Amino acid sequence: MRTGGGGGPPTTVRAMPDVAAGPKQLRRLLDAVTGLGSGLDLDVLLHRLVASTVELVDARYGALGVLDPSRTHLSAFITVGIDDETVARIGEPPKGHGILGLLIVDPTPIRLPDLNRHPDSFGFPPEHPPMTSFLGAPVFVDGVVYGNLYLTDKAGGGPFTEDDQEVAVAIAAAAGTAIANARLHERTRELELVEDRDRIARELHDTVIQRLFATGLSLQGAARLAQPIPDLAARIESCIDDLDLVVRQVRSSIFELHPPSVTSAGLRQQLLDLGDDVADALGYAPTFTFDGPVDASVTRELAGHVLAVVGEALANVARHADSPTASVRVRVVGGELEVVVTDEGRGPGDGRRAGGRGMTNMAHRAEQVGGRFAVEPGDAAGTRVTWQAPLP
Repeated sequence: MRTGGGGGPPTTVRAMPDVAAGPKQLRRLLDAVTGLGSGLDLDVLLHRLVASTVELVDARYGALGVLDPSRTHLSAFITVGIDDETVARIGEPPKGHGILGLLIVDPTPIRLPDLNRHPDSFGFPPEHPPMTSFLGAPVFVDGVVYGNLYLTDKAGGGPFTEDDQEVAVAIAAAAGTAIANARLHERTRELELVEDRDRIARELHDTVIQRLFATGLSLQGAARLAQPIPDLAARIESCIDDLDLVVRQVRSSIFELHPPSVTSAGLRQQLLDLGDDVADALGYAPTFTFDGPVDASVTRELAGHVLAVVGEALANVARHADSPTASVRVRVVGGELEVVVTDEGRGPGDGRRAGGRGMTNMAHRAEQVGGRFAVEPGDAAGTRVTWQAPLP
């Protein structure tokens, strides 16, 4: 349907239709209510809500409009009775204007014999099937309007009845409880996932890392004994370095297992996405190394500075360095965030890399957060850009 608040639920409505409607109708209503309380996935639950109500009130079309957080517009629209091909031809789903907006402004049930004659009717967009009779009921979850149930075209061509309205209100009330339960189940699953991740993180820290440390210590002892055999000593030292790298990677994975704080900007993933964005300009993908609780420690504001600094540094590599590699290391240690971008191209003394607005911007960002910024030659060749900032 395309005919397109707050407030509490109505205080005086009958929750069940008149028994005179017959035991068969009552049984159908009870079956529908029972079906809504079976712990379904939320999307499945909402579709079943619409389908059950369409069947019970003998409507041809039904829809559920889910309100956005401000409860002034529809953020989702679930339909029954219109096939997917027609929905695609209609185009953009409604936002809650016209007749659909009446329930948003005043969340009380409404029945219309012909919605086209209502002064708030906007008419229908192209490709939309014609509709006449209308019935709407709000869906409350924990006393707050969650969305609105819309039904059109009563079977036989007549208007919807008062009993139809009561059925819709009863289904909406049951749906509110079912939606609240579905949200609770979803939250419970999230908590279980967090517990599993914490358990894995503890096992990695208490077993894997400790064994790696013990192995590294044993190798260090072997390296001292192997000093008379230079090649063997060098190979052992290489193995120790590899173990040290593995320990840092495991520690980084442990931090990644913990969910980020509410202030986290997801810096790891944003930096990896940035690397993908500049890969074409560089001719290769830059490498990233993370050490410490980057996502959990870096605030959204600080993450914005880091993204800008890394983006500018990698852009400089692409424009000026002529380097076969570029690497970015981000680590959190001692209450400080350190970002180091290195390449193996032309050094900072090369005229094509000196000065520039980008360097000034990076230095200014460091000043803004009380940090430090430096550009210096790399260990063997190229340039190393270091940007540091204190953590809150």
